[in-house]
Amino acid sequence: MIVTSQQSPDCETFSGFDVLYDLIKNEVAGLRDKELDFTSDNWEWSHWSIRMQLSHMASLIPRWIIVRLGHILYPDNDHGYTEINPIASSNYDRRLDDEKYWEIQEIMPALEKAINLVIDVLNKTSIEILQSNKVKRDPSPQWELMSKAHYRGVTAVGNPAEGTMTIEATIRHIYFEQTTHLFNIQRLKKAQGLSLISEVPKVGYWVLPGWDISQP
Repeated sequence: MIVTSQQSPDCETFSGFDVLYDLIKNEVAGLRDKELDFTSDNWEWSHWSIRMQLSHMASLIPRWIIVRLGHILYPDNDHGYTEINPIASSNYDRRLDDEKYWEIQEIMPALEKAINLVIDVLNKTSIEILQSNKVKRDPSPQWELMSKAHYRGVTAVGNPAEGTMTIEATIRHIYFEQTTHLFNIQRLKKAQGLSLISEVPKVGYWVLPGWDISQP
């Protein structure tokens, strides 16, 4: 797997994709529908259920890698996705198409495929391409804070902040999103009195000073 250097923070972050799916899979294994669909108005992070969190996690990767960056990373469309719209362009808010991907047995393979897509990019793409190509970020109230988790490759200007990310930073962003949503999944389990399984990597957005890490 490609790394920027042995001293780079991305060395650990990029290698984290190798075990990421297992961390998530183990955390949600055996959950019943009522546990997957639990939501609460008590906290902002509990408005999305575990099922919705997982659906978002599976969708966000192809939205970045294929929809926004596919012309660079997969100019021949050899990314392995034959139907991209239900995954990356559904009518559901930043999630897979609920009509096609609702059961956990449908969502988890989509998530595994998406994580493997990132691993494929890291294995075959030069660091020069990762660092020299940028993608535009839409304005977001959270981006000014989120950008502080990146040591290079991002810009954040305005209110709400918008900016750019290199492909390298985009891959880092994907990993940070995954760890943060895994942290949310664990909070949703805590709110239901369920035991936690995985150790969430202490990197990404959820460890930023100022991030909402409230507990049930």
